[in-house]
Amino acid sequence: MSRLMRTSEIEGRPVVTYQGEDVAQVKDVVFAAAGGRVGGFTLAGRGLFAGPRKEALAWESVAALGAEAVMVESQDVLEARDAVLEKSARSGGSGGDVLGSRVLTDSGTELGTVVDVVVQVADDSSSCEVVGYEIAAAEALESKGKRLLIPLPSTISASQEYLVVPDGARDFVGNDLAGFGAAVEAFRRGLEGGA
Repeated sequence: MSRLMRTSEIEGRPVVTYQGEDVAQVKDVVFAAAGGRVGGFTLAGRGLFAGPRKEALAWESVAALGAEAVMVESQDVLEARDAVLEKSARSGGSGGDVLGSRVLTDSGTELGTVVDVVVQVADDSSSCEVVGYEIAAAEALESKGKRLLIPLPSTISASQEYLVVPDGARDFVGNDLAGFGAAVEAFRRGLEGGA
């Protein structure tokens, strides 16, 4: 089993050790593997006036990503922020933000603008895969301005400004996160069958 969540729901979650120490909070999600997986998190301190931390948390050091917190063995697993960002860049990840990017089909139709990223977290937290975007829909989807979920193939094509999805993604657009996992599976099965 696995869980779907928006990355905006992860941002701000406390990072807690097994001993119960509240060591940081998630500031931003860092994407790796050409944007297809979460590579880690940049961190902020805890408290009203705490700013960004110089350390970050690589995904492989996450013991669990739960509904209320990110669990780690100890504070010792935190790494230099630049090292985590560099690992993401080396793996083909963006190390940057996809929010605000325009989503186009491979035939050039604009579907909307990314407002959030949907990830699928394995129950054992062994992986955290990007499976879709939440977009502010463009006219082509006949729901202009509404927030819709669009599934992604296993690999995606992205630049700083545009994210390209197959034309068939339009047929699996919806607005229900609870049912979105089934839409992603059906979409990816269709791509595999057509390959």
